[in-house]
Amino acid sequence: MYLRLRQLCLVAAELDPVVDALCDVFGVTVCHRDPEVGRFGLHNALLPYGNSFVEVVAPLQPGTTAGRYLERRGGDGGYMVILDSESLPRWREHVAQIGVRIASPLAIGGYEGMQLHPRDTGGALLEINSTVGGENIDSAYWPAGPHWQDFVRTERVLGIVGAELQGSEPGAMATRWGQILQRPVHDVSAGGDASVPLDNATLRFVPATDGRGDGLGGIDLRVVDVGVVIAAARARGCQVDESAAAPIVVIGGVRFSLRT
Repeated sequence: MYLRLRQLCLVAAELDPVVDALCDVFGVTVCHRDPEVGRFGLHNALLPYGNSFVEVVAPLQPGTTAGRYLERRGGDGGYMVILDSESLPRWREHVAQIGVRIASPLAIGGYEGMQLHPRDTGGALLEINSTVGGENIDSAYWPAGPHWQDFVRTERVLGIVGAELQGSEPGAMATRWGQILQRPVHDVSAGGDASVPLDNATLRFVPATDGRGDGLGGIDLRVVDVGVVIAAARARGCQVDESAAAPIVVIGGVRFSLRT
């Protein structure tokens, strides 16, 4: 059985400026635009970071859930944490047992997923999905299109190694996510973050200090050369913070932590 961090979704008022910034700074490229998100009043773009993905969605019309989320959090930012696994029946049974509702069941072809109700999870919208033939992380992953491997660029970024979820009670949030994902919670008491390990990445839970409330606040990237990424970010006019242990670049309201 596996459980992997496969996709992190950002929501933006305008799609192209955020996508262009991600491409310019991190040297990635769009692998897929999913017409299915149109039924939610959205358009999107998927960008591979190694064998995981950053997705950006933006509203096409008023009154969308994503649009209301933009308003609630005061602008562009992190939206969803998406995990993939080999089997959804066991996850459906498990979340029902612990009182977590499925907000949106998803199914098309050899893909199925379930988005969990954010009131029952806290932190961010959480999705678990499965793609037939996707056991190998470098093989099929339906949301990214049929040929995503052809678009992988690793000159600057090797992959996603973590996500940062912020909230007023990060310890309680970590405990809830650990229960949902059936993973241990590591609580580093000496000033560190509570965390939940996945097979290929770590979810970190931190206090919300930016006035935006609970949500997906950051993405941890494994980069080839921090200096090259920072130079590209400065050239693009992005906010850069080099005071942290791992330098941070802010794009689309999300803190991208650069790790080597």
